[in-house]
Amino acid sequence: MSFINYSSREITCKIVYYGPGLCGKTTNLQYIYNKTNPEAKGKMISLATETDRTLFFDFLPLSLGDIRGFRTRFHLYTVPGQVFYDASRKLILKGVDGIVFVADSQIERMEANFESLENLKDNLEEQGYSLEKIPYVIQYNKRDLSNAAPVEQLRSLLNSEGLPDYEAIATTGGGVFDTLKAVAKLVLTELRKGGGNR
Repeated sequence: MSFINYSSREITCKIVYYGPGLCGKTTNLQYIYNKTNPEAKGKMISLATETDRTLFFDFLPLSLGDIRGFRTRFHLYTVPGQVFYDASRKLILKGVDGIVFVADSQIERMEANFESLENLKDNLEEQGYSLEKIPYVIQYNKRDLSNAAPVEQLRSLLNSEGLPDYEAIATTGGGVFDTLKAVAKLVLTELRKGGGNR
């Protein structure tokens, strides 16, 4: 749920990057952070575990305009991809306003993508959320690899609803801002409608 700060006239929205381990969630956030104007962003915080890490930073994208006189600030999070960090994932999903599901395009990662998407649905449901009611986009990352599955195959496995989806190469930034802009616009549309995500 977005947080409204009346004194600073800001609405804070939480966007979570979700997906299997090593799919490119961290690379997405690092690219966004490195390309964002220093005056418009906070410090990046990294919480490292043995095999994975969670990243967080907030920024104020001035180009997205304001809502009823309030500026919009976004908090971007990644979740740890490894299954045994499920409790951390649930915690990070609390109060989520928008989700980017980052899929690993490699053919041998299809099952991991599907399992991670099912895990996302389960974790949201546990907290009273429904993926169908949350602003949500899908990113097919690692499109530059020779073993990348065709987009049609990824869509049939992960996006039968025909939601907004984007091809990306997070290491070079291809598709990274397209994905972020798409989910941010969906979140802002929900805010303007006064809708909730439950």
